[in-house]
Amino acid sequence: MKRLFSTLVIASIMLFGAAQVNATNYVTAQPDNIVNFIQDEEVALDTQEEESVGFHQELKRRFIEGGPGFMGIVLLCLILGLAIAIERIIFLNLSTTNTRKLAQDVEDALNSGGIEAAKEVCRNTRGPVASIYYQGLDRADESIEAAEKAVVAYGGVQMGTLEKNVSWVSLFIALAPMLGFMGTVIGMIQAFDRIEAAGDMQPSLVAGGIKVALLTTVFGLIVAIILQIFYNYIIAKIDSIVNDMEDASILLIDMLVDYKNRKRI
Repeated sequence: MKRLFSTLVIASIMLFGAAQVNATNYVTAQPDNIVNFIQDEEVALDTQEEESVGFHQELKRRFIEGGPGFMGIVLLCLILGLAIAIERIIFLNLSTTNTRKLAQDVEDALNSGGIEAAKEVCRNTRGPVASIYYQGLDRADESIEAAEKAVVAYGGVQMGTLEKNVSWVSLFIALAPMLGFMGTVIGMIQAFDRIEAAGDMQPSLVAGGIKVALLTTVFGLIVAIILQIFYNYIIAKIDSIVNDMEDASILLIDMLVDYKNRKRI
């Protein structure tokens, strides 16, 4: 029995010692793993920071290499085109109204309070549809034909307001790549001038001019692509509002005809 008890004590001491050794090895190994993990994270963060900073620096460097003359004009086209496009988008979104709700409100006011009540509803609603309704109602006392002519005439005025300054965006879309191509031609001319002055055909003489030519072309095309996206959105928005105006004009004439007929009865 004593031998068994001694054996168990010795085995316990050996197991406890082995556990201490493993714990010590684990503790000593953990700092190395933590240090390696932290170093890897720092390297990854540094790499990401270098990539982000490198992109901006590369874009700035390419812009300067393209030449301040044509690149500055292309950048000006982008700034002006975006300013006009954003202004038009804001204006068109503010001009969008719920045509069905407006037509229902005008019809209810026309049936309950007459022309003046319907005009008051139009005065309290913004947008080209409400303005067209107001002009038609303002001439409703004369005749249906006069109201229809007022709606058609004022509808043309509202279309002109919606399309205001949109042609400038299309101008910048055409102008930006044309300036880029002009920079291409000038860069090639400079390259041939250097070849003529040196009297020898060397790649180093041509590389600078060709690089300037390609950079101006690329930036001009990028500006045109960006502005083209905004331009297409603006045109689609204008078409949508014009369709609502046409539908609303037909509803207004029908409402006025019904109102006139009820007054005669």
